[in-house]
Amino acid sequence: MTIRIGTSGWSYDHWIGVLYERGLPAAQRLARYAAEFDTVELNGSFYRWSPDAWFARWRDQLPPGFLMAVKAPRGLTHARRLRSPEIWIERLHRGWGELGDRAGPLLVQLPPTLEADLDALDRLDHFLAVMPAAIPVAVEFRHPSWHEPAAFEVLERHAAAYVVMSGSGLPCVLRTTASFVYVRLHGPDPGALYGGSYSDDDLHWWADRVREWNAQGRNVFVYFNNDLGGNAVRNARDLKNALGLTASAPG
Repeated sequence: MTIRIGTSGWSYDHWIGVLYERGLPAAQRLARYAAEFDTVELNGSFYRWSPDAWFARWRDQLPPGFLMAVKAPRGLTHARRLRSPEIWIERLHRGWGELGDRAGPLLVQLPPTLEADLDALDRLDHFLAVMPAAIPVAVEFRHPSWHEPAAFEVLERHAAAYVVMSGSGLPCVLRTTASFVYVRLHGPDPGALYGGSYSDDDLHWWADRVREWNAQGRNVFVYFNNDLGGNAVRNARDLKNALGLTASAPG
């Protein structure tokens, strides 16, 4: 069973001096990132789904053993709200094919305005049922009504992971519903998402949770989304150290 620690996104100018040396071309940032971490969450795909050729290019840039998780497009999750997902699923499948053995889970973040009524539960059930079995899915609930047994039962039936969250106004529910665990750490700042840096005590607490899940025979993916000021990079490094995982020297 594997443990992978990374960040949500990788190409941020405010990471210069934290992960990237000054003068490093933006096109070389992914390779520099992959020299230190073994997974990343592609979140630009949420705003604009990338052409197939881009996925192939990323595959060629990434070393063996590296996995790229991909965030589902908002056209599927926020515009359609998972209705008639087949056209999007065909595009997702092509992207996964281009990523090949560098493809990690698909992150499906539901909109905070989508409540877990019977219709929404049926849409989630249908979406997961028609997804190709080769694409592991992790679902992030943003409306509190989803944190009920019926929603977890849908995830478990389709072997989809519940996304464990940490962040301002978000419930931290340590629920597992699949053979892997997907964790998104949005930052400890109680006043704003994506802000703040996790303390050593926080990170050791998360390290204990990761060990527990891994001891259950589950693969664990952890992504830090508190990118401001380079906090995600520092926290990812520190969590790797707390877990005894090998880390490269910072750039």
